[in-house]
Amino acid sequence: MSDMIILKEVTKRFQSDTTKKNSRKKDATNATWFTAVQPTSLSIRQGEIFGLMGYSGAGKSTLLRLINLLERPDSGQVIIDGEDLTALSASQLRVARHNIGMIFQQFNLMANRTVFDNVAFNLKVSGYPASQINERVQACLDIVDLADRARHYPAQLSGGQKQRVGIARAIAPNPKVLLADEPTSALDPATTRSLLTCLRDINEKLGVTIVIVTHEMSVIRRLCHRVALLHQGELLEVADIHSDTIHATTPIGQGLVLED
Repeated sequence: MSDMIILKEVTKRFQSDTTKKNSRKKDATNATWFTAVQPTSLSIRQGEIFGLMGYSGAGKSTLLRLINLLERPDSGQVIIDGEDLTALSASQLRVARHNIGMIFQQFNLMANRTVFDNVAFNLKVSGYPASQINERVQACLDIVDLADRARHYPAQLSGGQKQRVGIARAIAPNPKVLLADEPTSALDPATTRSLLTCLRDINEKLGVTIVIVTHEMSVIRRLCHRVALLHQGELLEVADIHSDTIHATTPIGQGLVLED
């Protein structure tokens, strides 16, 4: 099985909030920085469901956002399906991102647009043929079991339904990669199980590679094939998951697995 995502020694630093507040102009000599992602190399296989797990501040979400360059790495390479995103121009990167769907923690739906229009909008901005948008939206809503909610507005939906709209929107342009940032954190256990089943079905039926950030080890056990265990911006290890059992070897990694 080939690799869909390859990270080569990617790093990311941020200026501290204190420095930003105390200085109106950028002064590299006086600025205080913290490293969110230490040099990290990682390969994610085509068609895999891959988890990013760690304590708060481990760098999980930052690492996820490096994959589609929502955060540009300070160093290193991000390669998706053989293409080095870090070497692309701004216009080339916009095109490349059509192959990368994103599911957000807080849904990020447009409140003044219907479910149908929320999904269709992503197709329009990605240059999808106008004559095929209606059919594609309906197909995506069928996949997430929301065809009967097409004319509803976000305010008329439950949290789980809103997240399903987010999934439909993300898969609409037929991406090869789907990134999910804490997609179940605002959902109750029953809705979480339903959403994980939806993601697993999308992975199996469409062959989409999924990378998911979560603080819930139960989500990792139910959904993922492998998981990267992170701590203070460092990749501790990549653990395999067999029959819901996670085989961690490092002390902190074992602590993460046992704490859930």
